[in-house]
Amino acid sequence: MFSEDVRPAESCASISPETPGSRARKAKEIIAASGVDTEEYFNEVVRQVPGITFREQAAIWLDQIRNRKRKPLAPSTLATWTYALDKWINANVGDLPLDSVNNAAMKKVVAKMAEGGLSPKSIANYTQIVKMVVASALNEQGEELHPRKWNSEFIDAPVVNVQRQRRPSFTGEVVTGILANTQEKKYRVLFALFAATGLRFGEALGIDIKNVSPDGSTVQIVEKAWGSAVQGFLKTHDSVREVDLHPSMAAMLLDFIGKRKSGLLFASRRGKPLHQSSVLRRKLHPVLAKLGQPKCGVHAFRRFRNTYLRNYTSAPPGLIKFWMGHAGEDMSDLYDKIKCDLAFRKEAAEKAGLGFDIPSKSVQVWHENCSLGPNGPKWTETPSAQSAACA
Repeated sequence: MFSEDVRPAESCASISPETPGSRARKAKEIIAASGVDTEEYFNEVVRQVPGITFREQAAIWLDQIRNRKRKPLAPSTLATWTYALDKWINANVGDLPLDSVNNAAMKKVVAKMAEGGLSPKSIANYTQIVKMVVASALNEQGEELHPRKWNSEFIDAPVVNVQRQRRPSFTGEVVTGILANTQEKKYRVLFALFAATGLRFGEALGIDIKNVSPDGSTVQIVEKAWGSAVQGFLKTHDSVREVDLHPSMAAMLLDFIGKRKSGLLFASRRGKPLHQSSVLRRKLHPVLAKLGQPKCGVHAFRRFRNTYLRNYTSAPPGLIKFWMGHAGEDMSDLYDKIKCDLAFRKEAAEKAGLGFDIPSKSVQVWHENCSLGPNGPKWTETPSAQSAACA
């Protein structure tokens, strides 16, 4: 007699034996139900198993931004970002898996940069690079593989005090002193042009003579120089402009151009663009030291010009923005067509003045006929010419 929990023999006949095919079908059903065979699972889980490192993704990111068609990156910016990666970022998180670079990892990077003496502004700029590299890892739909909600409080990133940032600027007296103490004519004209126009460094070094008007009163800014090359693009769309010169600056420029008809306005002996570092290290900084002024870059000329135009002249705000290459802030700026009125622009440039003094001919001749030696100035002309030059 069977117990109640024992099935009749005939019921066992209805159970079919498990075959390899049935096992495979059952496995597929389990996998499909779990979702692990979907594209989403692959992108979110499987792809991350090997773990690309931050350093590897940074290299991919640099290559992408170097070759992209949308908003091409200036080589100077690319060089700065590459330096930051090599010097500060990869040294601290470069070998971490990309998906492990989070707020905790960023906090360590910030601490290292702070210990290294970087300014709050530099730290803010360099941490932004970390964020861009992490965000650059995308799936086939262009979505971030590692979205982050960055927490500045947790990271303990120093606050950038805009008011305390170092933004050196010259006064008119300092500009006059720089010009009077710059011996070589090329650099004296270059520094005067900086102060008279507010051009950015690369913009001035990229000026071709053909972009200077016949009377020297207007300069077209359409390209810039960096390193040993001229680049056919500027920092922003608004940087493409015309800058009008005061008549005294125009005369100085024409005298410097002489009979030249083409080529760079400021060029090396081989006709190549001047190197920014050489202009600063060999020309501007020694003059600033002689004047007892702190070392700074040529952007101090640009700040001088902007300050002078805004506070000591009656030039219209729209014209100032046009000359400086600054973007408009509202629809009124967009509708402002003052840039199309060349006659008014020239009149405004003459009325505004320079805010500094261009050295007299006698001072310029003195410098051009004297050279500095280890024991002071040395004359390069005959004694009779010396006395005439210094009269």
